[in-house]
Amino acid sequence: MGEIAKGLMLLGLLLLGLGALLTLAPHVPWLGRLPGDIRIERPGGSFYFPITTCLLVSIVLSILAHFFSRLR
Repeated sequence: MGEIAKGLMLLGLLLLGLGALLTLAPHVPWLGRLPGDIRIERPGGSFYFPITTCLLVSIVLSILAHFFSRLR
């Protein structure tokens, strides 16, 4: 039972952090507008793929995952 409780507390902390990140994300003006993000706008529609932003978020999450795995 103790392992389940620890897992649920960790999941709760992760969800809290994700909620805080999503709340603060619109206030970061450069997020989603980095060099390398692909944006194509035409009269018939638009396409946007934030590849550089995705890579940056992936690196940060990998570093955090590595850090938290070392704590165990």
